[in-house]
Amino acid sequence: MAHDVKSQLTTLLQQALASVAPTATETPIHLERPRDPTHGDFATNLAMQLAKALKKNPREIAQQLVAELPPSILVIKAEVAGAGFINFTLDPRAKISVVRAVLAEAESYGRSTQGGWQKVQVEFVSANPTGPLHVGHGRGAAYGASLASLLTFASWDVTREYYVNDAGRQMDILGLSTWLRYLEQNGVAVPFLPNAYQGSYVRDMAEQITAAHGQKYVRSAAAVLAGTPGLPEADRADDEAKRQRDQHLDALIANAKELLGPDWVYVHQHALSEQLADCRNDLEEFGVHFDVWFSEKALFDTGLVARCVDLLEKAGHLYVQNGARWFRSTTFGDEKDRVVQRENGLYTYFASDIAYHLNKFERGFDKVINIWGADHHGYISRVNGAITALGLDANKLQVALVQFAVLYRNGQKASMSTRSGEFVTLRELRGEVGNDACRFFYALRKSDQHLDFDLDLAKSQTNENPVYYIQYAHARICSVVNQWAGDFDGLAESDLSLLTNPRELAIANQLAEFREVIEVAARELAPHLIAFYLKDLAGEFHGWYNAERMLVDDAALKDARVALAVAVRQVICNGLTILGVSCPESM
Repeated sequence: MAHDVKSQLTTLLQQALASVAPTATETPIHLERPRDPTHGDFATNLAMQLAKALKKNPREIAQQLVAELPPSILVIKAEVAGAGFINFTLDPRAKISVVRAVLAEAESYGRSTQGGWQKVQVEFVSANPTGPLHVGHGRGAAYGASLASLLTFASWDVTREYYVNDAGRQMDILGLSTWLRYLEQNGVAVPFLPNAYQGSYVRDMAEQITAAHGQKYVRSAAAVLAGTPGLPEADRADDEAKRQRDQHLDALIANAKELLGPDWVYVHQHALSEQLADCRNDLEEFGVHFDVWFSEKALFDTGLVARCVDLLEKAGHLYVQNGARWFRSTTFGDEKDRVVQRENGLYTYFASDIAYHLNKFERGFDKVINIWGADHHGYISRVNGAITALGLDANKLQVALVQFAVLYRNGQKASMSTRSGEFVTLRELRGEVGNDACRFFYALRKSDQHLDFDLDLAKSQTNENPVYYIQYAHARICSVVNQWAGDFDGLAESDLSLLTNPRELAIANQLAEFREVIEVAARELAPHLIAFYLKDLAGEFHGWYNAERMLVDDAALKDARVALAVAVRQVICNGLTILGVSCPESM
């Protein structure tokens, strides 16, 4: 209805504009809702836009436009305000008609054709499968899933994708960590480094290998440690000590690969498969689903990384220095050039990332959205540069940054380190506060803003808990409908003209804004706007519910009020569904 009203107001203004300024009929007409409802239902700054071209005072132009507006049953008042705004007050019948639109369109109400069914890929989470997902990953998962649903609602053809980092050093460290725990469980004592993966899940995977294969993969401590460099004192945390521990870890990985031979692939693959399966299961339980799980290893296996680097070289964007191949990323605004192939012939993570983006573009997406942790901010310019260097349109790539959520339990900040094993898993958080609170609280702030996750608030059943407050509005309406027990199919034919009090008209105004909220949220990649909107809509409903009886004796008024309440329920349900939150019928 809002779009219908806006289009009708736009048509009226275009007709007035043609009369007042026939040479300026191409001027775009913007209609916004005033922050102060006493200023009317819509306002336009059209007169102020025309002032320079017409060389007139904006208020004078506004008065001329109002005088030339064709008569309409839609508008009961159009007046000039301030420096030259035109404020429109709508007929209440026009405002309340949105209820019929909501009831008729049901779960489709609010859908937009904005995306035009263009193909968009949303890649999110993409955490290294080196341990359980923690509450920081949870925010990226909730944001990505909500954004994908929002874009689908706005008529984009969405592919949800998880990029699996199953190649490279981190997976080797996980495989080594699992093997070292396996050796430990089988009586072989090898120092377990602080830069190996520490969590209990590593011991669990080692126990699985022992249960399946006994001592098949046992090697002597002397063989495991052969040729490894010395380690610094345990209490040292300086850069040199970190470098020494990394060198020792890399030497252990090299020894493991040599000692185990083909069996290293089994140990490595077992660790990968277990953690990836756990990740999939955790996300599925969280209501986060992916269409594609894309393997980084596949980029190497298919030769795409090598082809990508060769393309950059042929285009003149690489040079060799100290035996390594460098990408001239400073040409594209990066702070320094980047290595794509080391002197030992191994490709860098950046090289595989360029190849992955080439693959995305070759799959024909109209838009590619990467959801990255905020710590990857500096990575944007080099990836954009590489895309441009490959002759592709970097404008098709959009990066949304997500700040990690900080969880507070009993006033204490929880650690997030995967490597140390001292972290709160997403599964633990979901078990404590439930999926609904997780999904909504994660969506309650703009993704690139800091988020403190208040456990006490998330678990409370009070009006201060926004997800409880919104779900309670939905449940209240379900209770009203059950008590009403009228003809649901005929509800849309209720006499809506009986809904005249200010609270009812305010609710109708909010219902009419839903499609606008969807379009702005989709355009700005901002599902938090839906959370804000639902909180406000629930507030308007609770205020009305507490001030007025729903099921009055007057049958016509009763049906009209139930119709309005059901429309509110439908929009709450549509919004919560986008955010991945359930709509309980009783609480």
